[in-house]
Amino acid sequence: MKIYTRTGDDGTTGVFGGPRVTKDSARIEAYGTVDELNATLGLARSHAGWSEFDTILREIQSELFDLGAELATPDPQVHGTVSIGPSQIERLENTIDQLQQPLPPLTRFILPAGTPLAATLHLARTVCRRAERETVRFSHSEPGKVREQLICYLNRLGDLLFVLARSANHRAGCPDELWERSSQRR
Repeated sequence: MKIYTRTGDDGTTGVFGGPRVTKDSARIEAYGTVDELNATLGLARSHAGWSEFDTILREIQSELFDLGAELATPDPQVHGTVSIGPSQIERLENTIDQLQQPLPPLTRFILPAGTPLAATLHLARTVCRRAERETVRFSHSEPGKVREQLICYLNRLGDLLFVLARSANHRAGCPDELWERSSQRR
């Protein structure tokens, strides 16, 4: 099987069980950004080694494939691509709660920095927030086509990635780097 088909040379792409759409459509932007997030999590895993973080991120990567498949399908119920729901969201919340317990309380904003793992998780968090925004934009462009659970999952995932970044730094003995206003640094 060839990797190139030439069918997208006109600026369109096929969606699962649906028509061809332009590559800059809200649907493609949404699941394309979810794919970018997934690749960023792969980069984070390369810094995680075989740790609890790797296990958490691998499960999230699989769920992001599910989420992307649903976004890529015009009729997810008919094609069986509905997978993300309350149990996945609850698992993210439980993981946040567990990881946050040993962390020092936040009193100020922190800079997205620290260990390579933490910095990559902060990058993944920003890509996640963009995926969330693109999914919301898609939901507005085609009302009724995006289940609320998908947006909720991405929102909670952004929170988890923030806590994972802080936890990675904490476990490495690298304190959060606090943001200071420009006027305070003088």
